[in-house]
Amino acid sequence: MVKYALSGLSIALAALLLAPQPRRAGRAAEVAVAAEYSIKTEPDYEFGDYRGRWCIDDHGFVYSIGEVYYPSPAACPCTCTVDGPVCVRPRCPRIHPRCTRITYKACCPVCEAMARVCVYGGKTYRLLEEFRVSRCERCRCEANREVYCSISDCPAPHCVNPTYEPNHCCPICKTGPNCFAGSRVIPAGERVNIDEQTVCYCTYRDGTWHTHPHATCEHCSGRMGAGMSADG
Repeated sequence: MVKYALSGLSIALAALLLAPQPRRAGRAAEVAVAAEYSIKTEPDYEFGDYRGRWCIDDHGFVYSIGEVYYPSPAACPCTCTVDGPVCVRPRCPRIHPRCTRITYKACCPVCEAMARVCVYGGKTYRLLEEFRVSRCERCRCEANREVYCSISDCPAPHCVNPTYEPNHCCPICKTGPNCFAGSRVIPAGERVNIDEQTVCYCTYRDGTWHTHPHATCEHCSGRMGAGMSADG
């Protein structure tokens, strides 16, 4: 009796499993929607045509018609127009020739680092270093990496026979101050007997030697003024 009951139960379970399952009501709608989306291309969703209405930068910010904006930090400025963005490169400042690292900001190159030296005449100098480029021209590498030069202003020499030395800009009097007594050069600070009746000396006043090239000469019977020849 039990054996027959189990057999009947097995038959009932098998019939239940083999029976056709009812279809879900929303399955057909899902398939139809998927088919509709599959025929559309990506630009219909990601890259809409906004011309005539607004402009969008790389970060998704929206700009009105006529508004100027930068699509990205390194991009050139753009103006939003009805035909889309119009971008124009501005006039950028010049980069210093000693710039060692350049980045771009608002479409223009920007110097971020510069060499701590000055370059002048094809040579490199340290900051605050002084140097000569000629006998009379002294230069200095300033802290702003620019070279500033000055030309020596030479005073008049206190002699009639100055000489130029390789390491000196201004002429020097190697034998000291002097002047002419006629055709003769006499040292300053001395009274020189030119002849038996004439004594000459270089002009000295207020602690300095005057630059008059001719000596002051005196005769035994009188005095000759500065610039007069000792030859009479």
